[in-house]
Amino acid sequence: MSQDSTRAAAPDAEPEETGAEEAPAPRSGHGGGGFGQQMPTQKAKDFRRTAQRLLGLIRSEMGWMAVVVVFIIVSVVLSVIAPKILGKAMDVIFAGVIGKQMPAGVTKDQVIAGLRAQGQNNVADMLSAMNLVPGQGIDFNELTLLIAVILVMYFVASLFMWAQGFILNRVVMRIVYRLRRDVEAKLNRLPLGYFDTRQRGDLLSRVTNDVDNVQQALQQAFSQLLSSILQVLGIIVMMFIVSWELALIALVALPLSAVVTGVIGTRSQKLFKAQWRDTGILNGHIEESFSGHELAILFGREKEMVEGFDGKNEDLYRASFGAQFVSGMMFPIMNWISYLAYVGIAVVGGLRVAAGQMTLGDATAFIQYSRQFTQPLGQIAGMANMLQSGVASAERVFELLDAEEQEPETATRHLPAATDGHVDFEHVSFSYTPDKPLIEDLSLTAEPGHTVAIVGPTGAGKTTLVNLVMRFYEISSGRILFDGVDIRDLSRDELRSKVGMVLQDAWLFGGTIYDNIRYGNLDATEEQIMAAAKATYVDRFVRSLPEGYSTVIDEEGTNIAAGEKQLITIARAFVANPSLLILDEATSSVDTRTELLVQKAMRALRTDRTSFVIAHRLSTIRDADTILVVENGSIVEQGRHEELLERGGAYHRLYMSQFAGGIDVEAEEAAASAGAPPAPDLSAHPTGPVPAPPVPALPPVSGTHLVAISAFRVRARVPGRGFRRRDAYP
Repeated sequence: MSQDSTRAAAPDAEPEETGAEEAPAPRSGHGGGGFGQQMPTQKAKDFRRTAQRLLGLIRSEMGWMAVVVVFIIVSVVLSVIAPKILGKAMDVIFAGVIGKQMPAGVTKDQVIAGLRAQGQNNVADMLSAMNLVPGQGIDFNELTLLIAVILVMYFVASLFMWAQGFILNRVVMRIVYRLRRDVEAKLNRLPLGYFDTRQRGDLLSRVTNDVDNVQQALQQAFSQLLSSILQVLGIIVMMFIVSWELALIALVALPLSAVVTGVIGTRSQKLFKAQWRDTGILNGHIEESFSGHELAILFGREKEMVEGFDGKNEDLYRASFGAQFVSGMMFPIMNWISYLAYVGIAVVGGLRVAAGQMTLGDATAFIQYSRQFTQPLGQIAGMANMLQSGVASAERVFELLDAEEQEPETATRHLPAATDGHVDFEHVSFSYTPDKPLIEDLSLTAEPGHTVAIVGPTGAGKTTLVNLVMRFYEISSGRILFDGVDIRDLSRDELRSKVGMVLQDAWLFGGTIYDNIRYGNLDATEEQIMAAAKATYVDRFVRSLPEGYSTVIDEEGTNIAAGEKQLITIARAFVANPSLLILDEATSSVDTRTELLVQKAMRALRTDRTSFVIAHRLSTIRDADTILVVENGSIVEQGRHEELLERGGAYHRLYMSQFAGGIDVEAEEAAASAGAPPAPDLSAHPTGPVPAPPVPALPPVSGTHLVAISAFRVRARVPGRGFRRRDAYP
């Protein structure tokens, strides 16, 4: 739709039809793109409910998820037990080294008794806890067996961890595939008003970034979080098995870590939320900068655009720096806490080994457990942030999926294959918001094959009328009949298949010119496409292109002219062969010569078809069978061009404002402020043909004198330098 025609009213957004101004949103020949970015951590509004719903997506994959959990448990158990066996290998080595230094032929008890007799009780206590044989060195058979067992355990643990990652990746891909499919299907069921009242960048972010973040959370957070939790539990159990005294020392780090995680996590959540907000603001500014680049240059607003970007970029920098700085403090502080526990374990463990209360292998194993203990804790903190971010993204996606859809189809009737295009409005009322009625008790008839032009000031409700015909919005009361059938009794697809539209903005898609014309009817034959191209004068300029109909339209549609793009859109509507044709300001963005071609093409397109033509240029609708003048959502006049001029009413005022300048401005303003149709000034021009206005004398311009202006070229004389030609459009 044209940029001023598809807006819906919202509490904070006035529709175009109520006369509200809209920020410029220039469009190219293609749809806009999005700007991807890393999804910062943010907090869900309802974490529990969203998490439960997110887990509901996994319900169909519960069998495979159970396999993933079992594989993780097996991997964690093997990796947790391995350090204990490695400690036994350390005991074998240490016992062999000490035993080799003792005299052979005596028992361990004799050696210990001798040491106590010499007063070396500490050494005797340490030897009492060791499994050694005096005079015998390292038992390499036992050592080899233990090392082999350790290697097998680590290999099997790694194999199971790889297998669960492979399975989980496949499961998550299927879940996200279905989620993307549901989002795409939902977008096609949403009413036009939903898109009118939301930023395009935010919708793109929900469809792309948020879904990707959900995928990342399911793929990484689920596996690593579960693995880390099981590792913590397994390590705690093994530490108590090895030494409950050292285990208590190690667990002192838990409450300290919890306090650090809570304080820093709460602070970082607020900063990350600000980062995400500022990222969205900057993203929207960048999207507007690219979309409105030409407009910014036209009005000389490049400096303001850059300054606006710098300000928003500075806000994002501050928010991002604060968020990353605060969240980055978590791991150093937790490492410091772990180092404190490590020092305590090393000191107490060394004393217990010296006292013979535990073996050196057990002490070595416990130290390894203590080092492994802090790693999963840090991973849990990191994965908790990722999971929270994923749940927040899921919440945004679910908000989109839960959005109110357009009214469900109640198709009870069907149109015949061949329709006449007879349209009746019967006492139709409509408003974007209940407290601001726009159209009230409107009735009109469009006869088959006739052209109905709709004119009026900006915000009068012209485009709203055709939007109602297309069921882009549902009427509040009354009914609209298409060939005698209430359009609410037809499916939207069937209704729209009978209607063709040519919009003010020429939307073309990436592909060849041939494909863009064929888009109107994918079943059209090559002969039909060629006939449509010739009837709409597309063939004339396509033949001059090196690639002809195979010319690929670039991403921004800049390799063909605006008028040529408009002709292609008309050819596209021609191929569709609709019974009802809607032309929405189709010539407003082209030059005069191209406008003539477009008018001829539209005239060919309108042949034997009912047509609604929305126009501001009254010269384009002089031959219309019926002209409707719309003001404030009501039809104030209707008739043919000559009849309406003779009446001297609203149409006469519009015509005078464009061609004769015969408007009483004071009367116009007074009538507009009073809310009544302003009265025309007929003192200078009575009813009948309006004489051409006199050409006013142009004031001299310093340095340059304007000589002639045409629709295609400007020529100016520069004193002392002769004529200078500028190719431009006035």
